[in-house]
Amino acid sequence: MTDADHVRWYQSSEKVRRGFCATCGSSLFFDPLHLDWIGIAMGAFDGPTDTHLEKHIFVASKGDYYTIADGLPQNRQ
Repeated sequence: MTDADHVRWYQSSEKVRRGFCATCGSSLFFDPLHLDWIGIAMGAFDGPTDTHLEKHIFVASKGDYYTIADGLPQNRQ
């Protein structure tokens, strides 16, 4: 999908909005309104992305069955 007409936005809080596929409802974007970046759900891509992880976020609420042992920074929130 490449057409912006297929994206719907939901204001999940006064600080963040989230972008979804209008056809299937898949979560695509996390947009913190007061910051100059947008998070993209990497599972939305069909092919290789040539990207890498930078950090883990919200690790304070991760399931106890997850082990993060890749040495990347971990933000509690």
